[in-house]
Amino acid sequence: MRTKLISTLLIGIASIGIAFVSCKKKEEAPAPGSAAPPPPPAAAKKETVQNIGSDTMVNLAQAWAEEYAKIDPNVSVEVSGGGSGVGIAALINGTADVANASRKLEPEEVEKAKAAHGGKEPQEFMVGYDGLAIYVHKANPLEEITMEDLGEIYREGGKTEKWAQVGVKSIPGAKDGNIIRVSRQNNSGTYHYFRETVVGKKSDFKSGSMDMNGSKEVVELVAKTPGAIGYAGLGYATGEVKILKVSKKKGEPAIKPANATVLDKTYPISRPMFMYTPGEPSPGVKKYLEWIMTDAGQKIVEQSGYVPLAKK
Repeated sequence: MRTKLISTLLIGIASIGIAFVSCKKKEEAPAPGSAAPPPPPAAAKKETVQNIGSDTMVNLAQAWAEEYAKIDPNVSVEVSGGGSGVGIAALINGTADVANASRKLEPEEVEKAKAAHGGKEPQEFMVGYDGLAIYVHKANPLEEITMEDLGEIYREGGKTEKWAQVGVKSIPGAKDGNIIRVSRQNNSGTYHYFRETVVGKKSDFKSGSMDMNGSKEVVELVAKTPGAIGYAGLGYATGEVKILKVSKKKGEPAIKPANATVLDKTYPISRPMFMYTPGEPSPGVKKYLEWIMTDAGQKIVEQSGYVPLAKK
């Protein structure tokens, strides 16, 4: 009797399940003569943007990329440094969608890019400014320096070798009073800009400098070397180093790099920062570059220690 009752219950449950599925299918089936429901929309294809170049700009570019990922998840900006020269070479050989540069393209670089990309002219986008800062150890009593003195320190044939020659009698921790010159490697846009602006376009750097791969390394070396002097982007300043005021000539006011002094060009070692594309940028890249020019993108420039574009 009990077995028969259980069998009857199981048959009843199965019948209810079949009836439910049958009803469900009827509900999902389109009415006679009606169109089938449209398929779900396809996921948008993700665009990857290779952004390569300036070491001065690499932290800024990374900050832009991370913020933009929140705005447009369909665009992934992959950032790498190496120097302006590396970015420009990547632009020419087709491995960069965007090249970061802390200097303008040279005419021969423009011609190489055009030849490599079917005659397309590289497109230039100015994205902010940098006051190229002169760094010394925080124990150094020097507060300001002239462009002429900087040239004499770094230029081949320059006569300034000792801190005493620029008025510094002693620096705690510095043994012999020698100036230790910290510079950048020659694939750096910062190196080229400093040479053109301070050393002299037709002059060479004095041999014996400590040439670093990146701006961060320049500042770190100066921070732990009492007798050192170096140049790097303003965005790399730390509490372990001092930024010198710079005057164009002896007797003229020495100016510290800041937003106002970079924009009005009273600070004598100011420069724009660029992004380049090989011809007209793709829609995804164009949208990204346009966002960089917005208040949101320019706010990141300032937060990174650089100078945003002047508002029109």
